Amino acid sequence: MRLEQQFFFVSCSLQDIIRTHLLRHPSLHNLHDTAAIQLNDTHPAVAIAEMMRLLMDEHEMDWNTAWRVTQKTFSYTNHTLLPEALEKWSVGLFEYLLPRHLEIIYEINRRFLEDVKRWYPGDDNLISRLSLIDESGEKYVRMANLACVGSHAVNGVAALHTELLKQDTLRDFYKLWPGKFINKTNGVTPRRWILMCNPKLAELYNSKIGEGWLKDLSQLKQLEKYVDDPDFCQQWREVKLHNKRQLAQYIWEHNGIEVDPHSMFDIQVKRIHEYKRQHLNVLHIISLYNRIKQNPDQHIVPCTFIFGGKAAPGYFMAKLIIKLTNSVADIINHDPDVRGRLKVVFLNNFNVSLGQRIYPAADLSEQVSTAGKEASGTGNMKFAMNGAMTIGTLDGANIEIREEAGAENFFLFGLTAQEVADTKAKGYNPWDYYSSNPSLKAVIDRIADGYFSHGDKELFKPLLDSLMYHDQYMLFADYQAYVDCQKQVAKTYSDQDKWTRMSILNALRMAKFSSDRTIREYCNEIWNVRSVPIEMEEYSQENAGLNLGK
Repeated sequence: MRLEQQFFFVSCSLQDIIRTHLLRHPSLHNLHDTAAIQLNDTHPAVAIAEMMRLLMDEHEMDWNTAWRVTQKTFSYTNHTLLPEALEKWSVGLFEYLLPRHLEIIYEINRRFLEDVKRWYPGDDNLISRLSLIDESGEKYVRMANLACVGSHAVNGVAALHTELLKQDTLRDFYKLWPGKFINKTNGVTPRRWILMCNPKLAELYNSKIGEGWLKDLSQLKQLEKYVDDPDFCQQWREVKLHNKRQLAQYIWEHNGIEVDPHSMFDIQVKRIHEYKRQHLNVLHIISLYNRIKQNPDQHIVPCTFIFGGKAAPGYFMAKLIIKLTNSVADIINHDPDVRGRLKVVFLNNFNVSLGQRIYPAADLSEQVSTAGKEASGTGNMKFAMNGAMTIGTLDGANIEIREEAGAENFFLFGLTAQEVADTKAKGYNPWDYYSSNPSLKAVIDRIADGYFSHGDKELFKPLLDSLMYHDQYMLFADYQAYVDCQKQVAKTYSDQDKWTRMSILNALRMAKFSSDRTIREYCNEIWNVRSVPIEMEEYSQENAGLNLGK
């Protein structure tokens, strides 16, 4: 069904593109001059074979011309380094469902490998890796290889991600065509992610510099002159507190949990996945809880930990992470020893609409993926644009956010991508970290003893076994660095003048992460699209169309 859906949607799209082109042009020989098609990961990659079928079978174009038009029309964005995004379909399924497309893919592959043999004679291993057909066991069609061969440009979505594509995931194709590879760091629109979702902040900006920042986010840098202005800083804190109160009200209405808007809102909302390490966040929360249980009177900076996100239907471990988070919340939120200093909330049904409430209310943005696993991220950009501080690893767009905001305005911890690779190569043993770190051991033992599962020691055993004996995503290796960094976060939050200054600078320096910049780079460097003037009503707060207070 998935392959049927992919074919159906790309075929409809391509036929409509061709129909529209032929309304204005006599032939399809210049289709690439009027249409640019961006493959969003490998899911629509069957479009390359479908374009060839349409051009040759329906419009009687010869192979060489059809292939030239196809390559010039398509470009490919890789959005993740994880295997699930590099689709492979069994040849048997392809032959049953799309027999003509399989014929075309075989012919693309035959011609492509003939070229490779001329360029690198005798390198059978290279040919095997580059082939569109995986023949190592059951035969599979490699959709990422098809996307690379059939596109004129290949890009990643953050600087580190693109480099890792070149060095690892797509290194053989980079060796063939280094000129094809280009980086396009993701972006998000400030019209939605500031103006619509944070109207109080937009009002503050407009009162100082007008509305020009909505089309040119770099104009916000003009406001840096106010970073030490007491009145501006107080207005900034009032905007944040207003947003936190609104989210607190939402939490009370939907979760029945009372949270203190004056506590630090530490937020992690994103797809639930082991590499995104929501459970590292949970381990830290349990470490704070353990400290309180050991000494109920010790000082803890009041903190509300907020989670949100969805797991893939069949992703058992991700669902177990959600269960652990909610189980920890249930215990901590009702323990009289905690006395409200810690609250844990898991928001249901995380989506864009809910995100518009969450991002403006965040004090701390959790971007704690294992270095080298997150392609880019966009939540990190939305948080930072709204003045949230980031605690994160050198992964994805975190690297560039830190560069723009300034290293002094970013809470960095953890292994780098190279250190992750080196540690694994040396023989990473998570048990060594568990047995040598009393804090980590106490956290894991409390979960294992059934403390958060009503005495059921089996409930979280699969998750604990994964961490204790495999720990593919290096939670134990980064645990202590994360806990230490969180201590620095708490110390900084206690100095509200310093925190406010850092928050302001984060928000004002995020112009690079506007989608305006991203799309402009795609237009200029991949799609060859010229900008044209249009006339439209000025986009202001009055016609933004959203009032989150209602």
